[in-house]
Amino acid sequence: MDDGKQINQLKVVRKELTRFMLTYKFALDEMNTKLNILQEEFEHIHDYNPIEHLKSRIKSPESILRKCQRKNIPITQNYIGNHIKDIAGIRIVCSFISDIYKISEMIQGQKDIKVIETKDYIKHPKPNGYKSLHLILSIPVFFSDRQEEVFIEIQIRTVAMDFWASLEHKIYYKYDGEVPAHLIEELTTSANIANQLDEKMEVLHAEINEAKDDKNSESQMDFLPLDNKRYPLPKQLLESLMEKSNKE
Repeated sequence: MDDGKQINQLKVVRKELTRFMLTYKFALDEMNTKLNILQEEFEHIHDYNPIEHLKSRIKSPESILRKCQRKNIPITQNYIGNHIKDIAGIRIVCSFISDIYKISEMIQGQKDIKVIETKDYIKHPKPNGYKSLHLILSIPVFFSDRQEEVFIEIQIRTVAMDFWASLEHKIYYKYDGEVPAHLIEELTTSANIANQLDEKMEVLHAEINEAKDDKNSESQMDFLPLDNKRYPLPKQLLESLMEKSNKE
């Protein structure tokens, strides 16, 4: 093959690979928009945000290649797209265990999202103590000339679970997978401690919510919180809406 033809072929392959990776970027953009809407809804309607923070990422081409080699997956876009379901990933970190299932339920309840697989490592932790809720989802991405279904992996965990998982990853990376037995034992112990912390925080969370409900007064009903502002609600508007609600 002459150099000119090889360069042209390389350009075509590079363009197709760019299009392939952009598909996952667009899928992440759509999913992040959905999550941002849920965050704002909770902040304004429920005066509470169950999401502490979230992080999204796309596997690099090098990482995708290594996974293909490890799993003996043919290196074609179709095979990769159909068999590697975590190219696009989002990690959602919550304060409380109950928030994990609340967020999962809201995500799965959206009509354009298909749940492909669920792995509950909270109810069924890994032997080393790892806990998290994993969802493999398929969401539609709309292009100018077509629609594609794209896989996204979502991991939902508490702050304590996330801290432990981050530490475990660093230790395994440092020892290249050959972690000394005493460190594995310490990690398992730490996972149990993190779980106890989550359970105590859940109890505190319930008590705080109860106290917050009791503290809400009628004076707070005279304002509408929106975009970090408090808009006064005219008494006539409230009375008219209440009258209409009573008739219905």
